[in-house]
Amino acid sequence: METADAGRRISVVINTYNAAKHLDRVLDSVSGFDEVVVCDMESTDGTQEIARRHGCRVVTFAKGGCNIVEPARQFAIGQATWPWVLVVDADELVPAALREHLYAMVSAEGCPDGLAIPRKNYFMGRFLHSCYPDYVLRFFRKEVTTWPPVIHTSPQVGGRVERLPRGRKDLALEHLADDSVATILRKTDTYSDHELPRRRHKDYGTAALVARPAFRFFKSYVLKGGFRDGRAGLIHAALDAVYQFVVVAKLIEERRGR
Repeated sequence: METADAGRRISVVINTYNAAKHLDRVLDSVSGFDEVVVCDMESTDGTQEIARRHGCRVVTFAKGGCNIVEPARQFAIGQATWPWVLVVDADELVPAALREHLYAMVSAEGCPDGLAIPRKNYFMGRFLHSCYPDYVLRFFRKEVTTWPPVIHTSPQVGGRVERLPRGRKDLALEHLADDSVATILRKTDTYSDHELPRRRHKDYGTAALVARPAFRFFKSYVLKGGFRDGRAGLIHAALDAVYQFVVVAKLIEERRGR
């Protein structure tokens, strides 16, 4: 009986670095799970103290010169005690309805090995239609899952993966980050540097400098409904286009440098 119960237990894993801003709310939202592991990358803002105050198990991953979270993901997952793992960012809330759904799922026959969960995103104080459902593969069976140390990558699950219905917004993670334009531009510079190794096989030329940003803007603003979000949607679509432009420009610059 004890073994059967263990098979239905869920560990929450949260990677952090100077995450004090939202952490109290995030940890309150995951308090109903069997375990919460906070994997901290040497924070200096009291993040670890907040986690310990909430009764979390805190482990440390040396940050070094790394400014992305992915290299610490697999280490953090490896610290989880239970067979099922829910990975939550330090600026995401887990609704009670999602917690109940996950426990019902792992208790049922034919449970998938991984689950992609929709996420609600905000910009300039508005919910972004263009970024929903923004599926993230965050719930999985630990023993069949690995997380590559590559920016913006998803875990690799050795088994069946399903998606929650996009219409179930009550089950969606809520992304608290409401980044400013300046923050998004800083992330564009950082993330695009880490994107280059994944794109080096692409032979982008001058046409891509126009076509890729243009299509990204059209996709965000028109196809995904950004026009419904007013000026916030317009600005966010333009910033999406800027990201594509910067990635292509850096690849061209790198190729010329070689």
